[in-house]
Amino acid sequence: MVSVSGIRGIFGTDLNPQNLVNYTAAYGTWLKGGRVVVGRDSRVTGQICEDIVTATLQSVGCDVIKTGIVPTPTVAMSVLRHQADGGIVLTASHNPAEWNALKLLNRKSEFLDAVQGNEVIKISESRKFSWENYDQTGHVTNDTNAVIEHIHAILDLPYIDEDRIAEFGFTVAVDAVNGGASVALPLLLETLGVEVHKLNCEPNGIFPHNPEPLPENLGEICKFVKNNRCDLGIVTDPDGDRLALIDENGRLFGEEYTQASAFDFILTRKKGPVATNLSSSRVVDDIAEMHGQHCYRSAVGEINVVKKMQQVNAVIGGEGNGGVISPDLHYGRDALVGTAMILQLLAERGIPASSYRDTLPDYQIVKDKISLSELGKGADEVLDLLLEKYTDQNPDTTDGVKIDFKEGWVHFRKSNTEPIVRVYAEAKTTEKAKSLIKELSTVFQ
Repeated sequence: MVSVSGIRGIFGTDLNPQNLVNYTAAYGTWLKGGRVVVGRDSRVTGQICEDIVTATLQSVGCDVIKTGIVPTPTVAMSVLRHQADGGIVLTASHNPAEWNALKLLNRKSEFLDAVQGNEVIKISESRKFSWENYDQTGHVTNDTNAVIEHIHAILDLPYIDEDRIAEFGFTVAVDAVNGGASVALPLLLETLGVEVHKLNCEPNGIFPHNPEPLPENLGEICKFVKNNRCDLGIVTDPDGDRLALIDENGRLFGEEYTQASAFDFILTRKKGPVATNLSSSRVVDDIAEMHGQHCYRSAVGEINVVKKMQQVNAVIGGEGNGGVISPDLHYGRDALVGTAMILQLLAERGIPASSYRDTLPDYQIVKDKISLSELGKGADEVLDLLLEKYTDQNPDTTDGVKIDFKEGWVHFRKSNTEPIVRVYAEAKTTEKAKSLIKELSTVFQ
């Protein structure tokens, strides 16, 4: 699948060495040489993909700076630090272990937008690659300090006080799903003076449970946090850009409340608009309003949120899947900076995680999906049927179809990563959110 979320597939079938060469050569040709940072998560196929991608970039005249296994935001930070011309992250994010992908960054360390991505795709389809002669091929160097430099950049933020956090004496459990943040996240916490319990922090690519940080996949750490009297539980996806939180009672904050907490933290220090995507909870609108600010919405997809943030000069942004985007650091989701913000917030307010969570407005969001193959309809047909039925509700068609009701909202959109239509609904109760999905789904069944 090729989209703003990357070029991804199941390794050995849809994603194979030939595809990796074609898209990488197209990307290097599009860059016209220069320096490219290459990093990866811990997937079993990561080393193979890294070798292919590195050699291909060299072959089109690019110098490669390899970071090894690191979180995706660490690669983005390395692009900025090295003033590189671009970056490639080898990760399929929350997808299962058999998947892998290319995520492409520009010189600003942002994911390619639709225009840039289409230019790369056209080159890949034309097969007109800038292969270089033997004496013009690129060189390879290793950046062994990428994680340390990322952590230092977080600690240098004016609102992160490592001494204040250390004084609080946090005990935190971490489940990095044996992914790309397995080393980086515990190291950040230890640097902040936090006592760390490591669960699934061996970067071997063997995911001990479904790697998407959703409630049904996090029973182990929830029990651990409660039984071991931790102050907080922290969970990331395989590439370390999504952050899920668990309070001291083993209760999940909910992914939607990660960005809400980060928004609340930043808006106490900096006044300005915030931005998120159409599928994110109304809680962020409430937080923004509480601080006298406005929350802007974009299409789903990290680069779309980034574009909206830049357009409105947002002081912070994010996505409801646990993504926190701090423009003070870089324009990308970053579980490490999100973690530092949450610890700083709790240390300053001097309250346990559960007490803080209870201060936030409560909504229930339901995330579902429709298999297009099982339905026997295309995504466009599904969305057109909804649009026709609910046209009097003034649906938002920025990204799929979002329909707002007084009691909640429902958002249907094509997935960027799978052959499905994603369905998000929110209301004050889970039952009401589910009933909204059921009601609207009758249109195309």
